[in-house]
Amino acid sequence: MKRKVIIMGAAGRDFHNFNVFFRDNKDYEVVAFTATQIPGIDDKKYPAALAGKLYPNGIEIKPESELKELIEKNNVDLVILAYSDLHHEDVMHKATMVNAIGADFMLMGANNTTIKTTKPLVTVCATRTGCGKSQTTRAVINALKARGLNVVAIRHPMPYGDLVKQKVQRFAEVADLKKHKCTIEEMEEYEPHIMAGNVVYSGVDYEAIVREAEKEADVIIWDGGNNDIPFYCSDEMIRIVVVDPHRPGDEITYFPGESNVHMADVVVINKIDTADMMDINEVRQNVRYINPNAIIVDAASPLFVDKPELITGKRVLIVEDGPTLTHGNMAFGAGSVAADKYGAAEFVDPRPWAVGEIADTFEKYDTIGDIVPAMGYSAKQIKDLETTINAADCDSVVIATPIDLRRIVKIKKPACQVGYELQEIGVPTLADILKDFATPKKAAKKAAPKKAAPKKK
Repeated sequence: MKRKVIIMGAAGRDFHNFNVFFRDNKDYEVVAFTATQIPGIDDKKYPAALAGKLYPNGIEIKPESELKELIEKNNVDLVILAYSDLHHEDVMHKATMVNAIGADFMLMGANNTTIKTTKPLVTVCATRTGCGKSQTTRAVINALKARGLNVVAIRHPMPYGDLVKQKVQRFAEVADLKKHKCTIEEMEEYEPHIMAGNVVYSGVDYEAIVREAEKEADVIIWDGGNNDIPFYCSDEMIRIVVVDPHRPGDEITYFPGESNVHMADVVVINKIDTADMMDINEVRQNVRYINPNAIIVDAASPLFVDKPELITGKRVLIVEDGPTLTHGNMAFGAGSVAADKYGAAEFVDPRPWAVGEIADTFEKYDTIGDIVPAMGYSAKQIKDLETTINAADCDSVVIATPIDLRRIVKIKKPACQVGYELQEIGVPTLADILKDFATPKKAAKKAAPKKAAPKKK
């Protein structure tokens, strides 16, 4: 008999696990997805065009809050947890609730969920959202491109719109962002690649995506999201994982970030220029304890501000990357560090002026504090973000999102942009580690045996 399944997700890993393991598997019937973390993705359907011949009507996507009711209503046998950036304790709370109802609870591993690429592969993942994975990915790409290799990045999924149209997406120029109707969250990941001259793929069907990327790549880069494990494997691969000493201990207490540390060939301890030495040492010891063979790279993420005079002595409103503050649980980010470095007179608390879904975000994530999360999953969120920023009583705005938010939001106040890149401290650097990676292996040529001279009669 078929086992009835619910996949718990957030419009990413859940769809991937379905595609590679459940889609054409007659031993299972996926009765629903549940959704959380990302606003506006529940109460939809995973479309029939992507779900395969076993699901001619598609699959419902319901809020995770309805999980208990869905299990009981559909006599579900198995619940799969398929999203990331969860504390281990939260994972077990979900598991025990599912088990109490009578269903099995499963976390799927790499053997059943990774797709093999024919190209050399570098995966860049992290132990939490906001560790500095994006600048690490760019540093890896730069090191490989400097050797003349054609590098293509594949980004962890963020399919929040029309899933059929988003099956395979390719981004090579800024116009592609508009073409694919990207949210602010998507632009924050794709635009830095585009501005650096890189090609990046994303979407829903990661088998189809990698086959397209292989056509133009010497090397594939997996640009991971949240703290999820990679979607791909290869006969030649290097697994790089970024850890954050501003959140010591998270590298061994978050799912599935700890799995990334166990699997890592290289661990980058980022932000050592702004972290406490005791916290740096704690992270280093934790990494060494669970993965003594990993190469450790120390790194900083130095800040660059285009108009620092708009910070010094000013009452500033700070706008940071949304996911880093929400399910990443960070109470500060690059904007806060820049404002402190350049001597802001005051960090203006935005909460008295927050409206609509920005106000809802502050209520849901009470750890955010006096920073504006740049939420932009929908037109309404973008409008609420714009209204909140412009209403705040401040001298200037410090924008620390990976893109220049002024292109998307009409900010009526003086504003400066904070940028950051990875800077390795000491040796080995990522370039040192990658110097022989994806080097063509020259087959030894065996000399052809000489023909014996014909014997003379």
